[in-house]
Amino acid sequence: MSKKEKFKKLKKTIISQKYLQVMALLGVVWMFIFNYIPMYGLVIAFKEYSIIKPISEAPWVGLMQFKEFLQDENFWIVLKNTLGISLIKLFIGFPLPIIFALMLNELTSLKLKKAVQTISYLPHFISWVVLGGILTTWLADIGVINDILLGLGLISERTNFLAEPDNFWAIIILSDIWKELGWSAIIYLAAIAGVSTELYESATIDGANRFQKMWHITLPSIRPTITILFILAVSGVLNSNFDQILILRNSLNESASNVIDIYVYQMGIQNARYSYATAVGLLKAIIAFILLLSANKIVKKLNGTSLF
Repeated sequence: MSKKEKFKKLKKTIISQKYLQVMALLGVVWMFIFNYIPMYGLVIAFKEYSIIKPISEAPWVGLMQFKEFLQDENFWIVLKNTLGISLIKLFIGFPLPIIFALMLNELTSLKLKKAVQTISYLPHFISWVVLGGILTTWLADIGVINDILLGLGLISERTNFLAEPDNFWAIIILSDIWKELGWSAIIYLAAIAGVSTELYESATIDGANRFQKMWHITLPSIRPTITILFILAVSGVLNSNFDQILILRNSLNESASNVIDIYVYQMGIQNARYSYATAVGLLKAIIAFILLLSANKIVKKLNGTSLF
């Protein structure tokens, strides 16, 4: 087929799908306006920007902002908190939705399955502003958590859990898992639904029990989905749940709650150091991109599945 014939075929396809093309074009325009045009602002990471002057008039300072962050006394604290919370979330929070989806799939009662799904999804639809207020009340020294632990004899005196830095990581991780467990399991349930029933029927004939079917049929069938989500999770290891941490942090747990996102917020919004905050954010994005490429390459070598 010549180039002219290919062009005619493409033109014919576009005309026949004109309404779909218009819808897609609107999405492209939206992305260009809100995702690509604002990227011009990244240039202030290499300048000493002041809000009273245009970006074009700000003096160039090169990598000064990046060097200052790497030499900041808070750098290691921020990095430790970010990696600590994110890695624990990755190693604990990532497999739990998979296990939960597998368990839901094994429920034979349709009514019970729907009830469990509904209950597990509900916390996702509560914003962290609301949920954070609830948790702050529950975890206070006069809150319900203290009442329960005192009643069970697990503690001897009342404690304000959010006032203790040693408790902060556990609170953040457990509350995030509780809120997102059911919602995160949806994509795995969808993948499981696509597994051929003939495979299960053949396994039943061969005498396989439910656990063996799960291990040898369900998990291998949804492995591509697990792999892709794992790659994305690794690339986001420097991302903290900003809303959650901002709501639950206070001056008493600051040593455990000061993560990169909070640090950028403090420097950029509270201290008006826009160039410095942009540099920190840009450095984080570059590292995330490197992690994405690395995870994708490693996983592709291991099992042949990748994003690209």
